[in-house]
Amino acid sequence: MRILTVRQPWAWAIIHGGKDVENRVRNIAGSYRGPVAIHVAQADADGAPESAWKAQADFYRERAMPIRQPVRFIPGFFDRGMIIGVVDLTAAHITCPPTYDPERGLCSTWAQRDHWHLHLSNPRALSDPIPYKGALGLRALDADTISHIEAAIA
Repeated sequence: MRILTVRQPWAWAIIHGGKDVENRVRNIAGSYRGPVAIHVAQADADGAPESAWKAQADFYRERAMPIRQPVRFIPGFFDRGMIIGVVDLTAAHITCPPTYDPERGLCSTWAQRDHWHLHLSNPRALSDPIPYKGALGLRALDADTISHIEAAIA
């Protein structure tokens, strides 16, 4: 299993909001295909549209998460530095084909032009987020962390 650090609200959208592509400027996946733990970065995404933040906030508000301090969208703040779920990395490519064909997994409405598209499927949220120190890239996980993740998959 590998791990990928993603900024909010995109980490939340991958696990809970149907985001099936993670955009990167280079191919960090290489030939790897398989399970990937999604880790929430400490910093937020700079260019995230307000609609993504609102969707995340509404999701948490519906579940009555406690508010402990003032931050931009408080409900998602407490996931920072945590592994929140697992997805399957199924493909990676730089260019979408001229015709959008989600049935064949070739592209997505989440894909950005001139970026590598990491195709993600089968999101599984963890019952309890797991604290973890993030880093750049798609990294291998140790056996102990994998065991904790597997035990926490909801």
